[in-house]
Amino acid sequence: MQKLFDHLGIKPNNKKIYQLAFSHSSYVNEKHLKADYERLEFLGDAVLDLVMSDYLYNQLDAKEGDMTKIRASYVCENACFRYASDLNFSDYIKVGHGEELEGGRYKKVILADIFEAFMGAVYLDLGYDTVKEMILKIIVPYIQDDSIIFFQDYKSVLQELVQTDQRSLYYQLIKEEGPAHDKKFTMEVKIDQITYGIGTAGSKKEAEQEAAKNALEKLATLD
Repeated sequence: MQKLFDHLGIKPNNKKIYQLAFSHSSYVNEKHLKADYERLEFLGDAVLDLVMSDYLYNQLDAKEGDMTKIRASYVCENACFRYASDLNFSDYIKVGHGEELEGGRYKKVILADIFEAFMGAVYLDLGYDTVKEMILKIIVPYIQDDSIIFFQDYKSVLQELVQTDQRSLYYQLIKEEGPAHDKKFTMEVKIDQITYGIGTAGSKKEAEQEAAKNALEKLATLD
């Protein structure tokens, strides 16, 4: 992992926390260890949101809604997966034998989660200023490359469309399946109590986006 630290220009104090950030639940269960990366992922998700919010607020003269959409583009699952892939995180991930056989170290949801967990580890070990500098070093080049589009915010488009007609809209979890380390969530989106779209993904947020996309496609055929 030293190669990764050198590339990112960081000097860790507590290397154990980075080992934890790369430890998937399948590996932890197999080795009978105490913890996996999930708590660090929770923290890292918040750190990413804060750093990118701060960056966009200071760099753009844009409305709140526009900044929210841009931020979502660069902290979504697809984006975090790309960052982790380009940084060769797969070389460091620890997964159980079964997950290894299923290609777990290359799965989008796992790589995206571990990217967030790594940010949480850097924040705890080296502080906010260091993690902020590192996140911007990683993400800003993607922002500056206009050809890279990680994310289409279908939820916002659907929300704006529904608000125009003053109709109610909400998302509901209708199915959760798979082992803890490889969950699949199915969400439905309802407009005025009628189901318009269903989506399935490795996280609830992504499943909601898929459901919104499905609803927009359906609404387009009704016009």
